[in-house]
Amino acid sequence: MSRYIIGLTGGIGSGKSTVAAGFAARGITIVDTDVIARELVAPGSAALAEIIDAFGREHLNPDGSLNRASLRQRVFQDDAARKHLEAILHPRIRGITAERLAAAAGPYAIAVIPLLIESGLGDMVDRVLVVDCPEDTQLARVTARDALDAGTVRRIMAAQVGRAERLRHADDVILNENGPEALARQIEVLDRHYRELAGEV
Repeated sequence: MSRYIIGLTGGIGSGKSTVAAGFAARGITIVDTDVIARELVAPGSAALAEIIDAFGREHLNPDGSLNRASLRQRVFQDDAARKHLEAILHPRIRGITAERLAAAAGPYAIAVIPLLIESGLGDMVDRVLVVDCPEDTQLARVTARDALDAGTVRRIMAAQVGRAERLRHADDVILNENGPEALARQIEVLDRHYRELAGEV
């Protein structure tokens, strides 16, 4: 079991998955709450049934899977809907995250939690790593990656804590705007640092 847990967070489009992959390549266990969320809404799951009861069958794809883009557009136009969705998913996500972190091997583990600060999951981690980039970069990346319009992306960003507030909670920051080599160097330095910290626990 890893006794030292790093909470990795950042705004949409900041590059959290890329950074997590860099740590995974160094043998670190990654527990990604977005991956868990997707598993929870698999066809036939209790969470998916509850979501469809709450938001309607129009958010299902023809194959019975959740149309995540459609649901995302709905909930980020309506704060009450977003909070309802979070109430369905967050307790389940927290439970599975805790189980997987408890089973993680290695000197430390990383929990990728996009809404770490907003969701109250900070008590699950020993240290907060923020992946940061300018908001214009986030917007450009997400509109290109997810085929979402700029207005929807801005609403998603507005529903997350602001960049300054996120950085205020950070113990460590990775700046992700200068290319893969710069990113890899930052990951290498922090991996050494986290191994040292974990050894002191």
